[in-house]
Amino acid sequence: MDVFPDFGAVGAAAEFRSVIGALMTYVLIFAVLMIIVSAVTWAIAAANGHFQTATRARLGLWIACGAAALAGVGVAWANFLLSVGATL
Repeated sequence: MDVFPDFGAVGAAAEFRSVIGALMTYVLIFAVLMIIVSAVTWAIAAANGHFQTATRARLGLWIACGAAALAGVGVAWANFLLSVGATL
């Protein structure tokens, strides 16, 4: 018994996949930009003794890392679930 989502049942499924891929690309690009901005802000603030700004920049860095990880893991997780679903 094959259990697999019927992507052909949805109209314009190919366009849907390309839109999802483009959105994931934007998420990764913005996450990397946020990592760079937060790291630079953290370094400058820590060097100048602005510890509150450094703390907020560090938090932004971790949030950006989490967003990038979730975006990357989300695709792998979906592919894993689709492969597991095909073997059931």
